[in-house]
Amino acid sequence: MLGRVRRARRRFPAALTLLAAVSATAGCSSAPQVPVPSPTGEAARQCRALHRDLPRTVDGLTRGTAEPVSDFTAIWGDPAVELRCGVPKPEVLRHGSEHYNPNPDSAEVNGVQWLFEKQDDGYRFTTVLRKVYVEVTVPGKYAPEVNVLPDLAPAVRSTIPAGV
Repeated sequence: MLGRVRRARRRFPAALTLLAAVSATAGCSSAPQVPVPSPTGEAARQCRALHRDLPRTVDGLTRGTAEPVSDFTAIWGDPAVELRCGVPKPEVLRHGSEHYNPNPDSAEVNGVQWLFEKQDDGYRFTTVLRKVYVEVTVPGKYAPEVNVLPDLAPAVRSTIPAGV
């Protein structure tokens, strides 16, 4: 019996080491990688203001932290609803672009006009008629995807001026 106890004690530290390694690996950041836009000047200032004003929840989803951490991105839920502020003008709005659409689909939600584009899994919404483009990507899991926009509209209205 004593021999079995000694063997168990010798194996226990190895088991602890293995458990610690597995826990460390499991604890690695699983935050979504969100490409960070690079607005400058006034656009960067407005995006930082938006970041401060964003709600803790959208459509019942709790705000998380995207990787890399940035004042120009935000996420909610898992899979993540992703917001990026200071993105380039959408392709469908660029004259001369192969994707240009003179009549893109858009709708107003609580005082903010959004362009909406169907994606492979969900929708991408981008503000239009604002000084800075704000893009929100919503996975199909949260259909109807548009439900996140009413929660985002107040922060967009108060920090991103209307205009083109």
